Amino acid sequence: MKSSPVKTIVAVGIGAALFFVLGRFVAIPSPVPNTNISTQYGLLAFMAVMFGPVAGALIGFIGHTLIDFSYGWGIWWSWVIASACFGVIAGLAANRLRIEDGEFGTKGIITFNVFQVIGHVIAWGVIAPVLDILMYKEPANKVFMQGLVGGAANIVTTAIIGTLLCVAYAASRPKKGSLSRED
Repeated sequence: MKSSPVKTIVAVGIGAALFFVLGRFVAIPSPVPNTNISTQYGLLAFMAVMFGPVAGALIGFIGHTLIDFSYGWGIWWSWVIASACFGVIAGLAANRLRIEDGEFGTKGIITFNVFQVIGHVIAWGVIAPVLDILMYKEPANKVFMQGLVGGAANIVTTAIIGTLLCVAYAASRPKKGSLSRED
């Protein structure tokens, strides 16, 4: 979707605020310490599809930074960077989807979910744990377990929440060519 810089900046602000609220107040604790089942990644994927990879990166980066800051345990830059990278990868799906034209059928759902799964696998299976080891000297078995549980939960919540947001948005848009001019 082509959007003006002003719309993108507003979307980043709103998206980061919603990401924060969902991540801070709608997170579900998991059995793995310091790892939640997160609802905000479905929203992030949707916003990234709507406004592109740069907006996705900024929403993930700002939103995750605010979440960590609000908990008072310090900002875990490894996971903030992973959230931003997920936003970029989800945003790359934007050019392959026609959601703005009111089209988000089976092919769109599959495309969206392939991108979000790849994004979560890279973010939580590689980036977050590797940066945890390099930046914070965390034990590999701990951070890869956190990444595995968090990534799997994020895939599921994004598949549900993100797909529903995309379907609802596409349904609200007139299909391209469906409107005719009245004389």
